[in-house]
Amino acid sequence: MNWLKKTLDFGQKIERFLKKRPSRQDIENSDWVSCCGPILKKDLENNLFVCAKCNKHHRMSCVQRFDTFFGKGNYQILNTPISNNEDPLLWKDKVAYSEKLKAAKKNTKQDCAIMVATGKINDIEVVVASANMAFLGASVSISEAEALVYAVQHAIDNNKSFINFCSGGGMRMMTSTIALNAGMVKTTLAINELKKKKLPYIVCLADPCFGGILASYASTADITLAEENCFAGFAGRKVIEGTLNEQLPLNFQSASHLLSCGFLDAEVHRKDLPEKIGLILSILLKKQSNVKMEDSGQTSENNIKTREAS
Repeated sequence: MNWLKKTLDFGQKIERFLKKRPSRQDIENSDWVSCCGPILKKDLENNLFVCAKCNKHHRMSCVQRFDTFFGKGNYQILNTPISNNEDPLLWKDKVAYSEKLKAAKKNTKQDCAIMVATGKINDIEVVVASANMAFLGASVSISEAEALVYAVQHAIDNNKSFINFCSGGGMRMMTSTIALNAGMVKTTLAINELKKKKLPYIVCLADPCFGGILASYASTADITLAEENCFAGFAGRKVIEGTLNEQLPLNFQSASHLLSCGFLDAEVHRKDLPEKIGLILSILLKKQSNVKMEDSGQTSENNIKTREAS
């Protein structure tokens, strides 16, 4: 019966290991985060949530995005409309969708996955939208679409440029075709209205950006940027490999790969985003810019080629 004793002992060892294993809540409450090695959360935050060793651009909340882009206290968060019926299909699962929504709102302190703020970049007034992956994977449903439409309308009403930091897994399945209509059709129509007013629309892709997000408002910008090491696409890598029955390159759907294919205008480090976007806006709006290119003393307008806002 030695085999039985060994099996029972092994099972007890696994049980003890699992009991000692920290929970997700324990990890979130700790002072450390995992990357290519353990990093102090404070050190990561001081470096704009970018790993100093491997250059991984870690995910941020919307407020953290606004803080790193505008600077703390240099922006105003706008109150966007929230749908009074966020669960029209009464979606049932092991945990009801309504309960998942409540938990997401409590954990992120946001009403929906997208927040909107207004401030200045390079002395140019802009409206900025940002998505939070911690809120149901930054998937887009009714309230998220309303937030984006509100941001566009605010930009039009106040003659401001619109900057959209896009990330997320796509449209939210719990609201089915309602999410598809609101998140893809309605937002794209709103962007078209912005373009009719000749106001610049700049998108910056943040890791990850997939599905209906990339298939709609994330792909309709005048200028499309991406943070370094970002991954973006419509379907996921494994789905494509399974469909084509072939192995894809290691850098497939990475920002560097998308740039080489002409899908992006630039791949930018997070610390350089305010300067680069301010520079682009100055050119699109035909304003004088004090920002100079790194490799020469000439002004940016003599060194960068970009599309006019259409």
